[in-house]
Amino acid sequence: GIDIEETGAGVDIQIRLKDAASDRFQARRRHLAGPVGCGLCGIESIDEAMRAVAPVAETGLVLDEADVGRSVELLARHQTLHAETGAVHAAGFYLPGTGIVAAREDVGRHNALDKLAGALAREGVGGGTGAVVMTSRVSVELIQKTAAIGSPVIIAVSAPTALAIRQAEEAGMTLIALVRGEEFDIFTRPDRITREAKTHV
Repeated sequence: GIDIEETGAGVDIQIRLKDAASDRFQARRRHLAGPVGCGLCGIESIDEAMRAVAPVAETGLVLDEADVGRSVELLARHQTLHAETGAVHAAGFYLPGTGIVAAREDVGRHNALDKLAGALAREGVGGGTGAVVMTSRVSVELIQKTAAIGSPVIIAVSAPTALAIRQAEEAGMTLIALVRGEEFDIFTRPDRITREAKTHV
C-alpha cells in the first residue's frame, strides 16, 4: 500500500511492499556498502532530510558585492584536479580581504565540503570569519553542513533547491547562487552584502 502525507516540509510518501518483495528489498539493503556522497542517501522520511540546524551566529561578517564574483573566480584557481579531469566539484573558504584560504575537490560536492570542513578544523580557522564557496548547486544538506561549519554565508555557481532556501532562511544564513561574473542572486539574508547587490525576487 501507499500512504501520502503532506507536511510543512513537503510530501512524505511511504510505500509498503508485499512480503516477497519486502524480503528481496531488505536483503538488497543489507548488501549496500553504505551511503556516500549524497547527504540524503539512506534516509527514510522527510523529517530526516529536514533535520533542524541551529541558527548561524551573528559574527558581523559582511561581504562587498565584488567579493561574491571574486570568491568564485579565486576558487577556480584552486581547482587543479578539475582542470585535468573536468569531473570534480570544489568547496572553498573565502575570507574578505584575503581570498580563498582553503579549498578541496572531490567528485561529490558533499565530499568536497566535508573535506573543507576537516581542513578548516585542522587549521583552526573559525567558520564565522568567512564564506563557503561551492562550484555546484545548493542542496539542503550543503546548507546543513555549512551551518555546522559555522559560516553565515554560502556562495554557489548553480541554483539552490527550494528546501535549501527554506533551511537557509531558518538558519539565518545568507544564500547566494547563480554566480556569473558580477551577476548573482541573493536568496536569503541580503543584509550581509553591501552596495547595490542584485536581490532575488
